[in-house]
Amino acid sequence: MINAITAPQPNLYSRSSGQSVSKSLGKLPMVLMFGCLLGLTPTKAIAQEEINPILEVGVVQQFGKTPTDTLVLQAKPGDHLSLRFATPEGEQVLHTLSAVIQVEMQPLPEPQVNERLIFSSHRSYETAAQQANKWREMGIEVELAQPDVWQVWASRETYSTPLLRRWLLESIKAQGYQPTFTSQVVREKPVPYWVLGGYRYNRQELKIEAPQNVISVGKKRDDPQALVYGGSLKLQPDAYGTYTLVNHVPLETYLRGVVPHEMGAWPPAASIEAQAILARTYVLRNLHRFEADNYQICANTDCQVYKGLTEVYPSTDNAITNTRGLVLTYDGELVDAVYFSSSGGITANFNDVWDGPKPPYLRSVLDTTQNVWNLESYSLADEQNFRRFMSLRKGFNEEGWSDFRWQYRTDLKAMTNHLQFYLKRRKSPLADFNTIQQVRVVERAHSGRVLKMEVQTDKGVIPIHKDEVQSAFWPPISTLFYIDPIYGPNQTLQGYNFVGGGFGHGVGFSQIGSHKLARLGWSSDRILEFYFPGTQLEPLNNYLITGQQSP
Repeated sequence: MINAITAPQPNLYSRSSGQSVSKSLGKLPMVLMFGCLLGLTPTKAIAQEEINPILEVGVVQQFGKTPTDTLVLQAKPGDHLSLRFATPEGEQVLHTLSAVIQVEMQPLPEPQVNERLIFSSHRSYETAAQQANKWREMGIEVELAQPDVWQVWASRETYSTPLLRRWLLESIKAQGYQPTFTSQVVREKPVPYWVLGGYRYNRQELKIEAPQNVISVGKKRDDPQALVYGGSLKLQPDAYGTYTLVNHVPLETYLRGVVPHEMGAWPPAASIEAQAILARTYVLRNLHRFEADNYQICANTDCQVYKGLTEVYPSTDNAITNTRGLVLTYDGELVDAVYFSSSGGITANFNDVWDGPKPPYLRSVLDTTQNVWNLESYSLADEQNFRRFMSLRKGFNEEGWSDFRWQYRTDLKAMTNHLQFYLKRRKSPLADFNTIQQVRVVERAHSGRVLKMEVQTDKGVIPIHKDEVQSAFWPPISTLFYIDPIYGPNQTLQGYNFVGGGFGHGVGFSQIGSHKLARLGWSSDRILEFYFPGTQLEPLNNYLITGQQSP
């Protein structure tokens, strides 16, 4: 059982590989290899390289969206904050123990027209990125944004005038596409402000530092839910007319705020070490996600859950230290180090869930060390095979875990409301349907994941693909499920029973499955090799971060 006092629960909505360490020693400098032969661990030797880049993590997004938004910044006892901001005369620095930042709507000198040309909206970054690449192949410059869901926008820098945006809109429509064009007249905007020494300061950018590099961020004074961050902070504008509080933090310090909240502090050491390697690899591979907002990575389940130094534990700190500098690679590049809570007995191929080129190491793996199922002879794309597989409960790495098998019933009213909300957010022309007449699974992957569902409504058939299923319907917590209709009197359809397994997207590393492997005595590198076939552990170097040879 989890110790509720000393260990956080694992994050069950995570998104976010392996020859053994001994095989990767050939890539270490000779002095490091000699240290290994003397009994030093590769980790300790790698730590000497001191590759610890500063990350830019958006810890508070869209600040100012609500007029009552407030940030309370505090230094540690015995320390102070330095607030740095630009003035016409140059940079000004204020020193204080704490600061309260609020927003006020201020009128613009003259109205502005904000226009966006939105090509598509998506549940996941992966699918949005693939759609963006398709537009780029057509010669159209785009960017990825996340005002709520992931969206593909026409590049604001390239199509910077109303004339260019309308020309592009008409050109796209002429080719049969139906992008969404939004236009809004803005007469006021939120401006952050704070009061110190009887003076009020209004600034759109603010740097916050502390000599001890520890800053608390809450929403009110003495906020019990305040989070503590290492490094420094910066409040800056984003792409939506609001602001982001960005934490500038060293990589290894960042990991201290990720691993406990993604994996928990209670699993076996090898399992936590595997998570630490993946978290390090994942963030370095995904530093481009928030280019539209001028920072690198977010702090929630759309990236990796990050809570700074608020809750750190010896077990997770040890895992980070013991793997310091190790990342997972394939063919000399950082892998797409995605992970999730539980697989339901089988992981998914990349293309079972997302669109785009399939990495060879992100393929379906039976999540068991036993001979439970012959996938080559009994494909789970077959509905009968799949239902029989879902009836199995023994012999899997996640056996006995609460989300290994699950079942949820929902009525038509709830399904209708949820589907309408989903379609309205994506501005679908079928969002105004009134009734659901039938829901069915049309296509499954070899791994059993739902590839396509169809919803028959009074306005027509609505197709839903891959991971979008989890946004369109409330019950499924993975795409590994089947449905059975629920009938009332006179055989009237009243709802559906969703029967499934696993929690999360199912691609890559099963957090819960890794516990069993670690208890069997598997090392972290062997666990990663199980879930990411053909990958290898390597010490971090500048080439892996930048893609260019270091000078």
